[in-house]
Amino acid sequence: MTVTIAIEPVRQPDVVRLLALSDAYMAALYPAESNHMVDIDDLEIRGTSFFVARVDGEIMGCCALTRAPDGTGEIKRLFVAAQARGLSIGRRLMEAVEHEARRSNLLAIRLETGTLQPEAIALYRRLGYADIPPFGDYQDDPLSVFMEKRL
Repeated sequence: MTVTIAIEPVRQPDVVRLLALSDAYMAALYPAESNHMVDIDDLEIRGTSFFVARVDGEIMGCCALTRAPDGTGEIKRLFVAAQARGLSIGRRLMEAVEHEARRSNLLAIRLETGTLQPEAIALYRRLGYADIPPFGDYQDDPLSVFMEKRL
C-alpha cells in the first residue's frame, strides 16, 4: 500500500465526491447551524492550500489550510473516506498541513471541530492542539470545539 499526500486542485471528480461524503457525514451528525464547512469555491481562494491523500493512487482523504491576515492558519475540510480510516491518513494530512504552515511562517494553526467526533478531537490533542475560545467569525456553539497549535 502506497500513501501519498500532495497539494492538488480541488475540482477533481473524486475530490468532489469525497467532499459530498464529508457533507453527508457532517449533516448526519450536526444541525445546519452547527456545521461550519466551507464550500468548494472557498477552497479555491488564493492563500488556501488543498491537500489530497491517495492510497495506491485513489483519493481517500483531503484537508485544506487557509491563511488569515493575522498570520495564523485554519484547518478546513479534513476528511478521510470510511474505507481508509485506520491507515493514519488524518495524521499524515495534518503533518503535511503543519509542514506547509511552518514553511509559510504562520504563527499558529487553528481549527473548529465537533463534539460528536471524539476520534478527530483525540487526533488533534495527540498532535499538540489545545482548546481555545471561538476565533475569527465563529460564535460559541455547544457542539463545537475550538483548538490551536502554536508553531
